[in-house]
Amino acid sequence: MTTTHETPVRLTQFAHGGGCACKIPPGELEDVLGGLSAALPAPGGAPLLVGLATGDDAAVVALPAPDGAPAQAMVSTADFFTPVIDDAYDWGRIAAANALSDVYAMGGRPLLAVNLLAWPRDVLPFELAREVLRGGLEVAAEAGCHVGGGHSVDDPEPKYGMAVTGLADPARLLRNDAGRPGLPLSLTKPLGLGVLNNRHKATGERFEQAVATMAALNRDASAAALAAGASCATDVTGFGLLGHLHKLARASGVTAVVDTAAVPYLDGAREAVRDGYVSGGTRRNLEWVAPYTDFGGADTDTRLLLADAQTSGGLLVAGEIPGAPVIGELVPRGPHSVVLR
Repeated sequence: MTTTHETPVRLTQFAHGGGCACKIPPGELEDVLGGLSAALPAPGGAPLLVGLATGDDAAVVALPAPDGAPAQAMVSTADFFTPVIDDAYDWGRIAAANALSDVYAMGGRPLLAVNLLAWPRDVLPFELAREVLRGGLEVAAEAGCHVGGGHSVDDPEPKYGMAVTGLADPARLLRNDAGRPGLPLSLTKPLGLGVLNNRHKATGERFEQAVATMAALNRDASAAALAAGASCATDVTGFGLLGHLHKLARASGVTAVVDTAAVPYLDGAREAVRDGYVSGGTRRNLEWVAPYTDFGGADTDTRLLLADAQTSGGLLVAGEIPGAPVIGELVPRGPHSVVLR
């Protein structure tokens, strides 16, 4: 059985993209989803609190509460992707942390997950698939989340992730449409995961700071946001900081002003951009947000880093929380949804 850091094959070489950089581009995805929720008849039963309309991180439905019992809401999400790193165990950890993050981004607590696994059974040994699943199980256990089976398919390209169900207080959700002018913006993980992962894919060089950041749960950040009274947040993943910030500002009817000097980056991120390790997903992110963004004097490398397709990134919170740098603020809506200064 393989162990951490000893994977005998380079998993990233079996994927056309890596991690959340392999997402369908945001503009194309919105074209596909546009009008779907309005076209479907509303089912009966519990009311849907968060759905397709604002492109939030997870769906939320209100649960019936017995007389005298506290109100609860169910949070549901799914996330999976191609290998972001060559080590099978670490890929599993990262993919699980990323899937769980959507529940934390809504202010919820994950309760149950099921695995989603696609595997090229005639190409890659099942010992590696076992390591992927072991990594996912360990991170779910750290989160206090049960893993109750899942689904697998034979696929030419390996993919792994989870569908996750959690609970939240419907009166204390973190939503991407709840921002208002005057709130500071906090970011709980540094940027640069995408370019470092792309360098890893191209060269095999391992970046421990990136692995540790991606495998870290957003549980404490979510709890801190709720404790601070925040009601607006999202996680920063495949659409980059600019993409997720644009979605938050658009849904909330505000403009987000970013102090580019305050944005934290992982060691080596700027060097990776300088050396050309920029994914196609990051370039598509930048192209998508360009019409909605006032870039000010930001240079090309800074723009690319701000649009960098993150995998298992941090929370972007409309509010100030301990230990997280404030990178900007929300202001009344102007000509652009995002302004860089």
